[in-house]
Amino acid sequence: MANVVVVGAQWGDEGKGKIVDWLSERADVIARFQGGHNAGHTLVIDGKVYKLHALPSGVVRGGKLSVIGNGVVLDPWHLMNEIETVRAQGVDISPETLMIAENTPLILPIHGELDRAREEAASKGTKIGTTGRGIGPCYEDKVGRRAIRVADLADPATLEARVDRALQHHDPLRKGLGIEAIDRDALVEQLKEISAQILPFAAPVWKVLNEKRKAGKRILFEGAQGALLDIDFGTYPFVTSSNVIAGQAATGVGIGPNSIDFVLGIVKAYTTRVGEGPFPTELEDADGQRLGERGHEFGTTTGRKRRCGWFDAALLRQTCATSGVSGIALTKLDVLDGFETLKICVGYDLDGERLDYLPFAADQQTRCTPIYEEIPGWSESTEGARSWADLPANAIKYVRRVEELIDCPVALVSTSPERDDTILVTDPFAD
Repeated sequence: MANVVVVGAQWGDEGKGKIVDWLSERADVIARFQGGHNAGHTLVIDGKVYKLHALPSGVVRGGKLSVIGNGVVLDPWHLMNEIETVRAQGVDISPETLMIAENTPLILPIHGELDRAREEAASKGTKIGTTGRGIGPCYEDKVGRRAIRVADLADPATLEARVDRALQHHDPLRKGLGIEAIDRDALVEQLKEISAQILPFAAPVWKVLNEKRKAGKRILFEGAQGALLDIDFGTYPFVTSSNVIAGQAATGVGIGPNSIDFVLGIVKAYTTRVGEGPFPTELEDADGQRLGERGHEFGTTTGRKRRCGWFDAALLRQTCATSGVSGIALTKLDVLDGFETLKICVGYDLDGERLDYLPFAADQQTRCTPIYEEIPGWSESTEGARSWADLPANAIKYVRRVEELIDCPVALVSTSPERDDTILVTDPFAD
C-alpha cells in the first residue's frame, strides 16, 4: 500500500486542510510529524466546519487512527481544550482513535511567555513574526536537552528533575527580559494535573506505525506550515523552528524514509505569506488586493491578513527539489478567474545576473527582483470544476505551464473549499 506525505510547498496556508481531508478518507492512519498548534486547518464536511490546530485532520473521520508524532511540539492544555471543542461537534476522540508519541516535547506556559517577551523586545526589522504560542522556545529546549516529554508525566520524580533543569535555563533568560521568575511548584502542579488527561493517549508511535506499515495499512503523513518556512531550507531567520520538508515525516514519527511512496506538495495558484521576510513576487497594488479579497486571505489560527503576489515558479522548483515532491495539488485556481493577464515568476535578477533559484544569503534575497512571464487570463468561472472539460482553455494552459516551469506534474487541482470540487489527475495512494 502506498504511503503519502503532504507538505505545503510555499509559505504555508496553501489549502492543506481540504486536501488532507480528501485523502484521509482513504487512509487508515493520519500522522502529524512536525510543528505546533499554530497550524490551522479548516475542514468542511457535510456543511459542518471544523477548525483544527493541534489535532491531525483524521480525527473528524470515523474509523481512522490519528497520530501526533514526536516531531510535533505539543501544548497539552491547548490539546485538551481542542479535543473538548471537537467532541462538542459530535466527534468521538479516545485513545483508540488518537495516539501521542511518548517522546513528544511539551509546550509549557513559560515557553509562550518567553516567545512573546522576545518578540516584543526585538528591534524593528528583527521580528520573526511568531504567533507567540511558545513553539520556537519549546523546540529550543528539545535540542538543548531540557524539554519535558509526554513520558516524563508518568513519574513525579523524573518530572520534577526535568522542570528543575528547564528552570536553570529559563530563569536567567526571564531576568534579562524583565519577566518575573517562574513559580516552580505551581508549574509542577499544573503538569501533574494535566498528566491524567494526556497519558491515556501516550503510546510508542514508532512501533505502532512500523507495525501498521507491515500490515499494509495506508499512512498519510500530515505536514504543517510550508517548505519555505523550513528551519534549514526556508527564508531564514523568518522561518518556523522545525524541519517542514518531506524528509521530516520519517524522523517526526520514527519510521524509515523507505516508508514514503508519494510526496504531495500543496501549492496555491498564486503566492501568499504571513509575517515578515522576503517575498519576491509580492504585490502591493490593486492586483494584490484583489487576490487577497477573492482568496479570503486571513489565517485560520491568527486571523492575520496574508501578503499576496503572483505565482513563483522559481521558488516552487526549489521546494519540489528539497522535498522530493512527486506531484502537486494546485489549489485556489478559481481566485485567478477574471484576470486579463497573469504573471508567473520564472527566475530572478540579482544585480544584473539571472538566477533560477532564491539564494540563502539574506542581503541577496532582498535584492532579487522577479523575472516574469505573462500568460493570458480567462473570464469564465472555474469555481467548482471537477474535470478538465469544466475548465476554460486558458486555465488549462496556465496549469500546464506551471507544470513545465516547476518540473513537477500536477496531481490534483482544487477549485473551491468543497472537498469534491477537485480534479484528480494522479491518485497519490495508487500502488
